[in-house]
Amino acid sequence: MTNVLKQQWKKENNKDIFKERKKMNVLKIATAGSVDDGKSTLIGRILYDTKSLTDDKLEAIEEKSKQRGFDYLDFSLATDGLVAEREQGITIDVAHIYFSTRKKSFIIADTPGHIEYTRNMVTGASTAQASIVLIDARNGVVEQTYRHFFINNLLRIKDVVIAINKMDLVGFSEEKYNIIKREIEYLASKSEYKNQNLTFIPMSALQGDNVVTKSENTPWYSGETLMHHLERLNSEDVQEATQVRFPVQTVIRPKTDQYHDFRGYAGKIYGGDLEVGDAVTVLPSQTKSTIKTINFFDKEFAKAKNGSSVTITLEDNVNVSRGDMLVKVSEEPTITKELNATICWMDKEPLQASQKYFIKHGVNDAQAKITQLSSIIKTDFSGKIDNPSELELNQIGDIQLKLSKPLLVDPFNKNKSNGSFILINPKTNNTVGVGFIR
Repeated sequence: MTNVLKQQWKKENNKDIFKERKKMNVLKIATAGSVDDGKSTLIGRILYDTKSLTDDKLEAIEEKSKQRGFDYLDFSLATDGLVAEREQGITIDVAHIYFSTRKKSFIIADTPGHIEYTRNMVTGASTAQASIVLIDARNGVVEQTYRHFFINNLLRIKDVVIAINKMDLVGFSEEKYNIIKREIEYLASKSEYKNQNLTFIPMSALQGDNVVTKSENTPWYSGETLMHHLERLNSEDVQEATQVRFPVQTVIRPKTDQYHDFRGYAGKIYGGDLEVGDAVTVLPSQTKSTIKTINFFDKEFAKAKNGSSVTITLEDNVNVSRGDMLVKVSEEPTITKELNATICWMDKEPLQASQKYFIKHGVNDAQAKITQLSSIIKTDFSGKIDNPSELELNQIGDIQLKLSKPLLVDPFNKNKSNGSFILINPKTNNTVGVGFIR
């Protein structure tokens, strides 16, 4: 093959790959589990079996495994990147792993299992569309399992895989699998979130049983492997919000000869689709107009889907500023200066009533005062502790806030993006809590 033909083939081949990648569905997954349940090993096994590890990475894993005296590959070395993680054999920080199969692309957030890093688990799972909760088959459901399952419910993660791991250490016992399954199903029955899809998979991450390849050691299990199940999930199906929210991040005024009169509003669409011709309301001014164009760089589109970052122009010359929101007519959110919320506390200094913070909600911010700390929520679904004096690091509770200006909000169970916020300590500028509007 001549060089010209090779270059032409490479060019055409890359074009086809690019087209296929554009068609690919990207799924964001969070992992959770107690210490030593095998999260990092599972992710390493997935990367190995899907041939997503580079040769040098695989060689490093092989060499390090031999140094530790293992007669097997320690796949956890593929993800535990911090020195402290490798030394202690635990995950501390949230690691994001990117890989693809022929059918789908994935982003996995490997979140910590230790109780001290619960806040990291909330952070890593906050943008997930699916979740994998690992359980050591020897230990069954433990305290951290309750906590991680609760957080998945709090974050309204629709598809949750219960990966019952280390089945090789219990002789691939169907009885042990069924005991754990019944316990999780009992927990799910106590949850307020009823739209969750639970999938139970017995596996051995170390040996690869039911991870990518169907295992002969579980003839009693008729379900899918983990990867086959994840490949079937459609990220668009896990979006439960239906009402469109378009918070304006910036107003675009080029002021060039070609675009002298152009006035566009750039942002990201949440909760639904927008089309040219849709009647919209500009909030908080309540001004109404119609979508004239939807632009992405120098191209125009008739429709933009949920999750698209676009620039919108309107038929009417109305006043729109950063922080305003475009919504479809009759689909307005709540405009309020008071919030009821559930919050996960992330600071060593406890939260107490009457404290003041900055609240960051989308592109808007305001001053916020905690007017009441109503309760601490027990993450084992056993109830609440009413009227506590404070909320400590990694605890989850119900609060009320009063704001310095109105915000445009939705309940978190109706719209995740518009129903969540963070609190910032004005003295340290640290993020101290993440809240979910009720």
